[in-house]
Amino acid sequence: MSTKVTSLDQNTFNKLRKLYIIALSAIAIAVIVSQILVRKYLSDQQDDAKTINIAGRQRMLSQKLTKEVLLFTATTEDSYRTNLSDSIKHTLQMWETSHKALLNGNDSLQINGDNSAAIQRMFEELQPSFTNIQSSVKNILNTSSTTLNFENEVLNLRVQEQQFLTIMDRIVNQYDTEATQKVEKLQQLETILLIVTLAILLAEFLLIFWPAAKRTKQTIKDLLVSEEKAKEMAFNADELSQAKEKSVKQLKALSLAMEQTLLFARVTVDGHLIHLGNKFLSRLNYRSFNSSTKFSEVISTDKKEQEHIESLILNNQNTGWQGEIKGTLASGDTIWLEMSIIPYHSGEQKEELLLICFDITERKKAKLQIEQLTKDQFEAKISQQKTLSAKIIENQEQEQNRIAKDIHDGIGQMLTGLKFNIESIDVKNIEKTTEKIEYLKELTSNIIKGVRTATFNLTPPELTDHGIVPALTKLTQELSKFTGKNIVLINKTMFNERMDALKEINCYRITQEAVNNAIKYADSTHIIITISHSEKLLSITVDDNGKGFDIQKLKPRENGDGGMGLTFMKERINYINGRIFMSSTPGEGTRITMNIPL
Repeated sequence: MSTKVTSLDQNTFNKLRKLYIIALSAIAIAVIVSQILVRKYLSDQQDDAKTINIAGRQRMLSQKLTKEVLLFTATTEDSYRTNLSDSIKHTLQMWETSHKALLNGNDSLQINGDNSAAIQRMFEELQPSFTNIQSSVKNILNTSSTTLNFENEVLNLRVQEQQFLTIMDRIVNQYDTEATQKVEKLQQLETILLIVTLAILLAEFLLIFWPAAKRTKQTIKDLLVSEEKAKEMAFNADELSQAKEKSVKQLKALSLAMEQTLLFARVTVDGHLIHLGNKFLSRLNYRSFNSSTKFSEVISTDKKEQEHIESLILNNQNTGWQGEIKGTLASGDTIWLEMSIIPYHSGEQKEELLLICFDITERKKAKLQIEQLTKDQFEAKISQQKTLSAKIIENQEQEQNRIAKDIHDGIGQMLTGLKFNIESIDVKNIEKTTEKIEYLKELTSNIIKGVRTATFNLTPPELTDHGIVPALTKLTQELSKFTGKNIVLINKTMFNERMDALKEINCYRITQEAVNNAIKYADSTHIIITISHSEKLLSITVDDNGKGFDIQKLKPRENGDGGMGLTFMKERINYINGRIFMSSTPGEGTRITMNIPL
């Protein structure tokens, strides 16, 4: 089931991945395009700002030029006229340069000269005034006449200046209007790109994330359904793993206890013996050999085993090898060797192989014995698990029978009485009706109490709503009331934190089982539940003053009749990674302590 839940349909996954890549690519393209367009518009805005600035400066330069010319014609002092003449020439040069830049563009002024048709028409209208002003100023500068001779030129200059200013104002306004229109276009473009980006994100959510979320939700739901079974299997696997580790430890201890003898031989690359160590000769009970004797012939008399050994030597003569080989001696005994093949170059520059072996025959025999022992332990564990499962089913049936009996014998009969009393009410007899109503109120209260009693051992609402401490407080109060025993809860460290729901229900059930055991079997009169905690650990202790017992004599019953409470408690505490301790002395009571990580 786990494979079915966690597997994904490859085609669907590929489609979702392609859609996801397309959506991200569309968003990236939209962002890049928007950045390119915005930067272009910003660059145009910078050019427009410079153009408007220079166009406005033209108005100022024309006014300055007129003012300086008037001063020039009005003064007779030579030095002053010379200074004014230089200033007029400089102003005139700036004015002419700016005019040409506005018409045709200028790289030094960073003006592209890309004017609209409206602005070009305005410049055509402006050109006569510009030419007349330019001509008048040059005529005045180039004429060394008196002031009276400048009157016509000055009059023409002032008239043309007014016309120039009027048309230049229109040009500046047109530049400003066109710049504003570009900004509005940029805003519209940004709005369109924003809408496209939001549409892409919405489509990505509807087509990719929402289906993926639904699939993930279904997968989580399936995982939760199979979680309980998986936990039980994990618990069993943990028990088996512990048994396996124990067997491995036994094997290591046995291996260390065995005597290992170093067996050494030198052979050619084709497997013929060059040298055989004395310990090897002694172990194999082999007397002598010659250059034609093969190592495989010494190790085994079986043809297949010989072929296998020769194949290992031939295939690993350059790379080396380590592993186990089997041999059959001339006496018929089987020998197991852990062999290492090491390529070696002797002093005569001949290629040889070093064979270093360890006799692991006894280890192999021990391994077979341990495997048989592990099999027996596994079968015993399976038998114990079957007994535990049968007991769990039996306890579930007993709990269901108890609830059914409480409902039938108590609640059912009271509901029947409630029905008959309601049917027998005579509204005409007010006095008897009043008495029956009072009786019905009392009967209803008893029914409610019966329902609470019948469901008391189920999950209490205090545990779900408020946590472990309120639930245990309610447990002690109800059990004290039902049993008449003195059951007290002491919260030493005022623990009031909420834990994971799984931890809370298991803590509650373990405590409930410990208290019920003290009530049923310990003959106790006082039971104390103590809660304390630290930063990382919660501790719950249940003490009773009952008759106690000898823990050493406590043995699990193979038939499952009784004695299973402690087993259930251990299973629950292991399930939440906690630990449980029990101490008891005959005649002195019992203490059960559980530690749960926070």
